[in-house]
Amino acid sequence: MSSDRSRELLLLLKDMEQRSRQHAGGLPDQEEAHWLWEGIQFLISGTTLVASLKDIREILNFPAVLTPIPGTQPWMLGIANIRGTLLPVIDLQKFMGGKAIATDKHSRVLVFDHNGVRAGLLVGEVRGMHHFSEDQHAKPPQLAGPLNSYISEAFHADGRDWPVFDIGMLMESPDFQKASL
Repeated sequence: MSSDRSRELLLLLKDMEQRSRQHAGGLPDQEEAHWLWEGIQFLISGTTLVASLKDIREILNFPAVLTPIPGTQPWMLGIANIRGTLLPVIDLQKFMGGKAIATDKHSRVLVFDHNGVRAGLLVGEVRGMHHFSEDQHAKPPQLAGPLNSYISEAFHADGRDWPVFDIGMLMESPDFQKASL
């Protein structure tokens, strides 16, 4: 590249920086800071839920290799080796009494760590993140079936209710803790 072309690009970048600084707003004042709840939006049995971002450690594609565990409930899919760590993988929809999730390009494993217990929940689809403000708290809707037992709160935004799936409630559930037959 010629030196004239390089100087021209540098001048263009400096000009862009100056214009950006002229139009940039200042940081918000401390009193303007608002409470914000962040969650991962996912799909189970046709129901869209959110789980706290604080509970989710990572989101994985369905593992290529899953080792079955003999003598466990049908919803316990097996153990995956994820970067040298063994991770139990549970079909959340099947645990809730629904049919097994067909693993495809949309299905994901939500990895969580609750009080030192690390596991993965297979869900039908992850639809991204959602943010809610404190004033969007709402009464949890009544959901059909066992799923309702794991809804701790809800938010109302975009003209609809967003039930919050509580991973802690799931982990403390005697039914969930009894993975063996």
